[in-house]
Amino acid sequence: MRNSKVVVVGTGFVGMSYAYAMVNQGTVEELVLLDIDKRKAEGEAMDLNHGLAFGPRKMSIKAGDYKDCKDAGLVVITAGVNQKEGETRIHLLKRNAEIIKTVVKNIMSSGFNGILLVASNPVDVLAYVAWKESGLHHSRVIGSGTSLDTARLRYEISQYIHIDSRNVHAYILGEHGDSEFVCWSNANVGAKPIADVIDSMDEISFEDLEHIYLKVRDAAYEIISRKKATYYGIGMALVRITAAIFNNENRILPISVLNNGVYDCEDQVYIGLPAVLNKDGVHHIVKLKLNEKENSQLNNSANILRKNLDDMSY
Repeated sequence: MRNSKVVVVGTGFVGMSYAYAMVNQGTVEELVLLDIDKRKAEGEAMDLNHGLAFGPRKMSIKAGDYKDCKDAGLVVITAGVNQKEGETRIHLLKRNAEIIKTVVKNIMSSGFNGILLVASNPVDVLAYVAWKESGLHHSRVIGSGTSLDTARLRYEISQYIHIDSRNVHAYILGEHGDSEFVCWSNANVGAKPIADVIDSMDEISFEDLEHIYLKVRDAAYEIISRKKATYYGIGMALVRITAAIFNNENRILPISVLNNGVYDCEDQVYIGLPAVLNKDGVHHIVKLKLNEKENSQLNNSANILRKNLDDMSY
């Protein structure tokens, strides 16, 4: 098992939502906060430490610097500029790519040899940049991918059928962005295919599926228009990924991984696919049997991501 120590680079809304959720769930033994604004990181660490008496376990929480990455099992990158109202995730690319390159260089200079988890947007492109800049094996560099989109999908389906979202098993695949899609051919409630659920219930119809997809795809835009940013959901998604790693769970999660020939689409992109996660990172990508439409959607998503990487000469 890797050392149960996490370094969070970036103490903005996403980084601190993640840190706060980890403290409440007692996910790790040691938590280090890094930020270009060192005093903010110190203040955040103080605030979290003052709540430890109400937490489920003893934890070490401090503000630190890049040398703290050396013995960390996991470094989570949330640093970057925020998505503006009306701005697509891809528009964030050039602004955030330079930040990621600098951050990864500093992480690796510490002697870090753990797992890198990227949450900064556009996450698929930036995870690829982090992999290339780090020199780590692709199994140890991942992005949050479509983990949050999938949680949104499960919630939206649950609202129609009145069944706990934890019993809804369905994935959003592809880019964490406008070209993402629902893999309806592999969607189940319990062990029951979604088509059978629709046939046996009045609460949901085939016409509702497109509405559900659109609500999931556009969720970030809707939230940003109301509160300027999204952070609670992704914070909890990052904790779920973290727990899968440190608990050596072999849990299947839809994260951003290097396709590397598993699916019949562009190989050299990081893209949202179901992957088995454990203490060593990605054990393997789960290959689902996609229908013709879904294969086309995955190819479209991968090609969009590849174009953005080509524009950056990656």
